[in-house]
Amino acid sequence: MRETTVLAISGSLRADSYNTALLRAAKALAPAGVTLDLYDGLRDIPPYDLDLDSPGNRPAPVRDLRDRITGADAVLIATPEFNYSVPGVLKNALDWVSTDWSGTEGLPLHRKPIAVTGASPAAFGTVRAQLALRQVFLWTDSDLVVKPEVMLFCAHERFDTAGNLTDPTSRRLLGELLDALVDKARTRAPADAVVDTAAAAVA
Repeated sequence: MRETTVLAISGSLRADSYNTALLRAAKALAPAGVTLDLYDGLRDIPPYDLDLDSPGNRPAPVRDLRDRITGADAVLIATPEFNYSVPGVLKNALDWVSTDWSGTEGLPLHRKPIAVTGASPAAFGTVRAQLALRQVFLWTDSDLVVKPEVMLFCAHERFDTAGNLTDPTSRRLLGELLDALVDKARTRAPADAVVDTAAAAVA
């Protein structure tokens, strides 16, 4: 079985972010044959600008993110919650990778297996932010993992002072979410290969 690659994106820029720590925990929990790549370029993504959203004009950080999503077998996103919704920096990045105005590039998020999680010190975790993200991925027609829903509330009680996820239940649920995402990625690959073969035959 070939290696499965998962691009992991934290929606927080904070150095000691619980959500970034959550992705580090996912990396440690990744099953055999899975490489989890932690994306660290969110700070460099500029505000979305339709005038620049074409193959020859996109800023380099945007091109990099689009290429990395396209090249990955799946995407794992850990989001904080701001004002009952998704942080602006994360939504902005998703806007940049959800388009193909020329009709020639392909859509990086289209049918891409995606899982969403999140951690927050608040009592409701990231329930509303995750719901908002699910709406975005409905529009992009991404292949979203529905269950389990992993929303770490009172996150300060689930990590130690070094940022390690120590709560057994949280670790178990995060592992199950990652397993579900990898299953989607691995079952998708053969179908894509059939489509590619058929297209080549037609050509």
